[in-house]
Amino acid sequence: MNDQIHSEGSDHEHGALGDAEYAEFMELAAQEGFDPEEVEGAIGEAGHGPLPVLAVVGRPNVGKSTLVNRIIGRREAVVQDKPGVTRDRVSYEAEWAGRRFKVVDTGGWEQDVLGLDASVAAQAEYAIETADAVVFVVDATVGATDTDEAVVKLLRRAGKPVVLCANKVDGQSGEADATALWSLGLGEPYPVSSLHGRGTGDMLDAVLEALPEAPAQTFGTALGGPRRIALIGRPNVGKSSLLNKVAGEDRVVVNALAGTTRDPVDELIQLGGTTWKFIDTAGIRRKVHLQEGADYYASLRTAAAVEKAEVAVILIDSSESISVQDQRIVTMAVEAGRAVVVAFNKWDTLDEERRYYLEREIDTELAQVAWAPRVNVSAATGRHMEKLVPAIETAIEGWETRVPTGRLNAFLGEIVASHPHPVRGGKQPRILFGTQAGTKPPRFVLFSSGFLEHGYRRFVERRLREEFGFEGTPIHISVRVREKRGRKK
Repeated sequence: MNDQIHSEGSDHEHGALGDAEYAEFMELAAQEGFDPEEVEGAIGEAGHGPLPVLAVVGRPNVGKSTLVNRIIGRREAVVQDKPGVTRDRVSYEAEWAGRRFKVVDTGGWEQDVLGLDASVAAQAEYAIETADAVVFVVDATVGATDTDEAVVKLLRRAGKPVVLCANKVDGQSGEADATALWSLGLGEPYPVSSLHGRGTGDMLDAVLEALPEAPAQTFGTALGGPRRIALIGRPNVGKSSLLNKVAGEDRVVVNALAGTTRDPVDELIQLGGTTWKFIDTAGIRRKVHLQEGADYYASLRTAAAVEKAEVAVILIDSSESISVQDQRIVTMAVEAGRAVVVAFNKWDTLDEERRYYLEREIDTELAQVAWAPRVNVSAATGRHMEKLVPAIETAIEGWETRVPTGRLNAFLGEIVASHPHPVRGGKQPRILFGTQAGTKPPRFVLFSSGFLEHGYRRFVERRLREEFGFEGTPIHISVRVREKRGRKK
């Protein structure tokens, strides 16, 4: 893999493509009958790296999910006329005036989890952790409540740009209600009806002014900082014990009681001549909205830690059956686009029978991360701990790997020739060409003559891994289909 190159400058206007490579690629696209603007858009979309994040916060039932649906232009966020329908954080990609960003619908969690004030404070805390800007939604027909005032204090302390949305202003009569929200001290309130779309354009213009073009990369060698490793897993799988073992000293409280760790603890640790930043996160419990007190906050902070990390080391208790919760944590790391290492803790406690059944469970329950390096460790005794760092380094290498466009297209040509797409409805779509538009994680754009079935995309991903490695990293593949009107004769 010596002829592979690593992406330099993920904010390049052509994604990860250099100028010469981009020019050659666009010529190829033109020959195949693709519209240049469509191709540029596809490369930009896949090669953008992290998008700016806009968090939509506010107390329950002020219309946050309705506003999110309005921003993204489709009904995806669950909307119901009662508080607390949105249970977990959900993010969507949106576009306004040619700029793309990610919208996080923090939702109104059930009020009886911690009481209304604390529930809303948790939303604001999550926004503070992960967002580049915040839309604070207030019900203009009700006015500013004590809960709204509490959120304002949190947002002020955070120092993040805030756009104040005065929602439920359906006509001129509601404008005065919106004006009253100047009293919150967050600047101009934008009168909006998220239900009917009134005023959302002006509000989104303000959002674009508040959002950076691209968020600052807070990790990686580009800024000279240590690599960030998040230790994640359900409570009591041994995350704190593992951190203490790699650190060579007791830095984190370890207790048999599940959930001792409440806040992520950042530790700079020297291993193999390299400094790493390990984040010991609080265990993720089964359902965020059913948790109490500090556990509720712990889940939010764990999600934020994954967002900030480069590598997620997922700890699984090998003495117990792999649970739905383990799978959900794996999915969280994969969807966040992080490099992944799976560490099976308490391996030294297993007998032959348990090991046999565990291998079967891994094959069936963790098939979605079959590509992730796996280490069998014991945080208590230190067994096989020396294998952890090589696994992390392998995952980072896969995460940052980029295949030059020429080599990728030669490979795609071989695939199309040896394993063509199945004929469907008398037609046989084929991959015409493609490029890797980004890294961290690797993102590919394939241009085809017709719709590629999900099974065939999985086959292409599997062959990409066999040919180029990509061990320890999720791969994103998007497909653009050539429209008939643009096809050249």
